[in-house]
Amino acid sequence: MRELMNLNVDHLILQALREDITSEDITTNSVMREYRLGEVDLICKQDGVLAGLDVFKRVFELLDEKTTFTMQAEDGNEIKNGQCLGKITGDIRVLLEGERTALNYLQRMSGIATYTRSIAVLLEGSRTKLLDTRKTTPNMRVFEKYAVKVGGGYNHRFNLSDGILLKDNHIGAAGSVEEAVKMAKEYAPFVRKIEVEVENLDMVREALEAGADIIMLDNMDKEMMKEAVALIDGRAQTECSGNVTKENVANLIDIGVDYISSGALTHSAPILDLSLKNLHAVL
Repeated sequence: MRELMNLNVDHLILQALREDITSEDITTNSVMREYRLGEVDLICKQDGVLAGLDVFKRVFELLDEKTTFTMQAEDGNEIKNGQCLGKITGDIRVLLEGERTALNYLQRMSGIATYTRSIAVLLEGSRTKLLDTRKTTPNMRVFEKYAVKVGGGYNHRFNLSDGILLKDNHIGAAGSVEEAVKMAKEYAPFVRKIEVEVENLDMVREALEAGADIIMLDNMDKEMMKEAVALIDGRAQTECSGNVTKENVANLIDIGVDYISSGALTHSAPILDLSLKNLHAVL
């Protein structure tokens, strides 16, 4: 994560800091007008899964590279309400300026990891893998998809350049499933797999005949999905999608698909409550 962050996300973190500090932190500068070394505790206020600790740290490092951390937990750990996760030591002004931005990342990412873990455990022992989607917060995709992986899920395409997924409107634009797959094969490099979203059994047959590599069963009822999996019979990988949540995922396990994708992992996960407490000067 550290290497990925330095290459790809420092600019995103800096944008978040600039959003919060346009010229100065007037409150902090009112009460702390010069350097003073301080320490603050990172406290968990809700049971969950920790994710985003490197991003949390990087917020403070970008404000002052001399900030140090003594952590007692790491990404992927299950954490408990009341647990002290570690201490941050540095310029008190930096600890105050970076607090909200750092916590926004850590709470959001830990919330996604927690929600993902709650669904992933329901799929344990099955052949089916849990996928995220592109339904992410703008400028937060790299963080949110990382959190899904920490929680035990897998990443679908990262962006529109990452893979071919022919959805209903692409098929409408092309004129048919057959034509959409044909055009994709003509245009895309041969190493790219082609996934087709289908809504009924006739579309399943058309996608198979056209040579789709992956067939997404979108918003079908359970019985139709079972028929579709039997019809496909291993000739393509299978994915089911459409309003998948923690409440209904267990009902989908026995369908036998290779993947279940859920936009809820990133668009509906609540944050995990975390806080910086007990700030004090270090003598």
